[in-house]
Amino acid sequence: MSARRLILASVFACVVPVLLFAVPAFAQNSPFDFPVLKLEGAPGGNQTLSLSLQTLILMTGLTLLPSLLLVTTSFTRIIITLSILRQALGTQQTPPNQVLVGLALFLTLFVMTPTFRDINDRAFVPYSQGQIGVEEAGTRSIGILKSFMLRQTRESDLLAVAELRGDRAYESPDAVPFAVAVPAFIMSELRTAFTIGFLLFLPFLVIDMVVASVLMSLGMMMLSPMIVSLPFKLLLFVVVNGWSLTVTSLVESFTRLP
Repeated sequence: MSARRLILASVFACVVPVLLFAVPAFAQNSPFDFPVLKLEGAPGGNQTLSLSLQTLILMTGLTLLPSLLLVTTSFTRIIITLSILRQALGTQQTPPNQVLVGLALFLTLFVMTPTFRDINDRAFVPYSQGQIGVEEAGTRSIGILKSFMLRQTRESDLLAVAELRGDRAYESPDAVPFAVAVPAFIMSELRTAFTIGFLLFLPFLVIDMVVASVLMSLGMMMLSPMIVSLPFKLLLFVVVNGWSLTVTSLVESFTRLP
């Protein structure tokens, strides 16, 4: 699949869930009721949205696209881990935020490529060819995206969110509402990111403690341990090929169960 179609599928995967939540009157048996939005009758007895309403929904979806990128993909875990790593190195604003965000975005695209490809094959292509409607395309997209999120979600986090909603344990992953899967996924991602960050912090913390102890034993109380330990931390990180190890570990973490 070309890069252009992959990007279109990713945008489709993020915009359609907003469209379905914003316009629950697509189907008469939808569990959401939002009677303010009206549908126009089309020849053949079908119902379609007016062009102005479709444009409004599309623009709303594009506005919410960055937020959906944060809460439904691997971006959260990656950017938090990279930020903790930078703080552990003690390099202040190096690498700058733009570099970290750019790296996190491309790693997110790399991790989410199988999911976006599945959405493209099962939802975007049939919809663009007129084989299915937007309701069916949205349902398939949400199902595929929810399947990815549930694979990375801890059962304890899922049960916690379900209890807040007043639900009991769900019989199957398909029975988990999208509104429950998203916060549970974010909670699990935050926990995993902080766990990885803690493990990355430990070796650099040891270097700081050793340098601080040596300086104190030499009576050099006025010299900041951070200034002395920074070259050693950078040397250690370069020698072990730290960026490659970190990126590889982050990508592989999405192939394991939480």
